[in-house]
Amino acid sequence: MKWFVCRFGGVVASLVLSSFTAASAAEAPRTITLRADALVAARAELAGGDARRAAPLARLRAEADQLLQRKPASVLDKTLTAASGDKHDYFSFAPYWWPDPKKPDGLPYIRDDGKVNPAARKGTDRTAFGDTCTAVETLGLAYFFTGDERYAQKAAVLARTWFLDPATSMNPNLEHAQAIPGINHGRGIGIIESRGLLNLIDGLALLAGSPAWTAQDATAMSAWLAAYYGWLTTSKNGRDEAAAENNHGSWCDAQTVAFALALSRPDEAKKILATVPVKRIARQIEPDGRQPLELERTKSLNYSLFNLEALLLLARFGENVGVDLWGFSTADGRSLRAALRYVAPFADPAKQWPKQDIEAADRVRLLPLLVEALRHGDDPQFRQPLLNFGLRAAFAERWRLWSPPAP
Repeated sequence: MKWFVCRFGGVVASLVLSSFTAASAAEAPRTITLRADALVAARAELAGGDARRAAPLARLRAEADQLLQRKPASVLDKTLTAASGDKHDYFSFAPYWWPDPKKPDGLPYIRDDGKVNPAARKGTDRTAFGDTCTAVETLGLAYFFTGDERYAQKAAVLARTWFLDPATSMNPNLEHAQAIPGINHGRGIGIIESRGLLNLIDGLALLAGSPAWTAQDATAMSAWLAAYYGWLTTSKNGRDEAAAENNHGSWCDAQTVAFALALSRPDEAKKILATVPVKRIARQIEPDGRQPLELERTKSLNYSLFNLEALLLLARFGENVGVDLWGFSTADGRSLRAALRYVAPFADPAKQWPKQDIEAADRVRLLPLLVEALRHGDDPQFRQPLLNFGLRAAFAERWRLWSPPAP
C-alpha cells in the first residue's frame, strides 16, 4: 500500500477553517493526516541545504513532472455503468470474486480471498479514482516543497474534473462500489475504496498560497465532501461498514474522522474516536499483539499492517481532539503498542512470517509505523528494527522527506 507511507504528517493547524481553504504560503498547511509541523520543518531543512532530504525530493519532483502530462480523469471515462444507469455514480467490482466454474453463466460469483480477479479492474472507476487522489497529493507536496505553480495548477485541474465540474463530476456516494455479479449492485465493503480522499484532502491543503486553487474551488470541494460525509454516516452501506469488526471498520472510522476534521466538525470526530479503544483496539488486538481477524486472511501480514495503518491514523487524529489512543491499554495488555510489537520483528526480510501469506507483504510499510510509534516514547522493539533495516528502504521513499532520521 504505497499510498500510506506518506500518511504520518502533521497536527491540524486549524479546526476553525476548512482544510480546503488555502492558508497563506507562510502558514503551516491545514493538513489532516500529514504532520504540518514536520512538513514545515522539512521544507526549512531543504532550504538550508540538508542533503538527507535531497534524494526523496528529487524523486517527488520526478513523479510530479510525469503527472503534468496526465489527462484529467473522470467517472465518465469508465466503460461500464452502475445499476443506477447514471455514469456520474462511482462503480467498481469486488476484487476477490470470480465466476463460478460450475455455472454456465458463472453466476452468482464466488469468493477466493486474496486472489484478485483481473476483470474486476477493467472498465470501472476504482483505479482512476485512486490515481487521481494520489496525484493531487503528489502535486500538492511538490508545490509545497518547490513553489512551482505548474504543480498547483495541475492538481487543481485534476480535482475540479473529478469532483467539481458538473459535466464530469462524481456523485458524492459509493452506493455501487464493489458490486458482486449475481449477488448485489454494491455494498458497504466498497467504502474502503474512498480512503484515497485522505490523500486528496491533504493535497489540496498543500496548495496554500497558490492562485490555482480559488476560494470558490475550496467552497465547492467542501460542499462535495459534506454531501459525501452525510451519505457515509447515514446510508445503509455506511452503517454496514462502520459496524465491520476488521480492517474495513477501522478504515471506515479513519475516513469518517478525517472528513469530520476537514469539515471543521471536531466534536463529531471526537465522538467516533472515543469509541475506538473498546470498539477497535480491545476487540481487534489480542494481549500478545495478534490481530485474529486479519491473521485469518490469506494475505495475513498485509492485512495486519493494513489494519494497523488505519488504527495509527486514528491515533494521529486523536491527538487533534484530545483522545489519547497511544495511552490506552486493557488490563490484559491489548494496545496499539502490543500490535506493533507483534509485527515489528518482521521488518527483517529474512524472518519468516508464521501465518498464511499467498502474496508477500511489502515490509517497508512497517518503517513509518515504527517512526510514528517512537514519536510517542522510546521502545527498543521499535528502535532496533529501524536501526537494522531502515536503510533497506529506498532513500527516495517520500515519507523520508518529513520523518526524522532513524534513531
